[in-house]
Amino acid sequence: MLQFQIEPAPDITIGDDKSQTQEFVIGPLERGQGVTLGNALRRTLLGSLEGSAVTTVRIAGANHEYAILPGIREDVLDILLNAKELVVNSHSPEAVEIGRVMATGPTEVTAGQIHFSPQVRVINPDQHIATIAEGHSLEMELHVERGVGYRQANHVHEGVKSIDTLQIDAVFMPVRRVIYSVDESAVGEGGSASENLRLEITTNGSITPDNAIAQAANKLILLFQPLANLGMPKQEVVELEPSAESQIPLEEINLSVRAYNCLKRAQVSTVSDLLAFSYEDLLEIKNFGAKSADEVVEALEHRGFSLSKNPAKA
Repeated sequence: MLQFQIEPAPDITIGDDKSQTQEFVIGPLERGQGVTLGNALRRTLLGSLEGSAVTTVRIAGANHEYAILPGIREDVLDILLNAKELVVNSHSPEAVEIGRVMATGPTEVTAGQIHFSPQVRVINPDQHIATIAEGHSLEMELHVERGVGYRQANHVHEGVKSIDTLQIDAVFMPVRRVIYSVDESAVGEGGSASENLRLEITTNGSITPDNAIAQAANKLILLFQPLANLGMPKQEVVELEPSAESQIPLEEINLSVRAYNCLKRAQVSTVSDLLAFSYEDLLEIKNFGAKSADEVVEALEHRGFSLSKNPAKA
């Protein structure tokens, strides 16, 4: 097993465009491992992390990107390019989140004026969208999706296609830049040669650099895990059939509306699903507090069940 330390920079540098930069030093590594680890992390950070982006825009009175709107300083193409620079972070379970803005001049329309659901956060609210002259107005609708990498405008979700839908090339990548270098001057135990990997990560602000490197590392672990099991004897897995009692629908244990909705969003449909959770797992569910967790424990005990003692492994 590799024995090294990770030393992140104490402060994250935040740029004027809300980007975040942080440097990590990983070592000591054996000679050659710095390039191997650095290149794998760089490619995964830049190409495999999921992010959010504006994919389509609808503008009242505009049927194509070369249209000119009365009273608007920018033409439609400029508005689309400005919308493409919008940095958002969507945690919505829906395939598409829709934001709307309606403004009357004279005014400058910025990203902060776009109304999204609470599941979508705008990272750069000062991003300029359009300038409206007095006596004129602008009505827009922006569609936000989650994805990986880069997607051309002609690959848009079927549910948002219409005649007046203007498509945008979507850049989902939350990591903007990764620079790594290897310091071969480090000395390991016993005077043996070793090296340190320096990794500088810049994100668009929708994710922190340390969170990005953690996600990339987990993706690499999942990629190599099947290879680690090669040559090992296969063990027969005996699947136990759940009891009829544990297949009770979630609706029948009389939970409050808030607790029920949170569990359904977490893909919990039966008592059997619920028994896989520990008390700590319930607290990890979004908007699920201690009061709701206590309610679940009481409802299960009333039926003769109890939660798992061990937290579920990711």
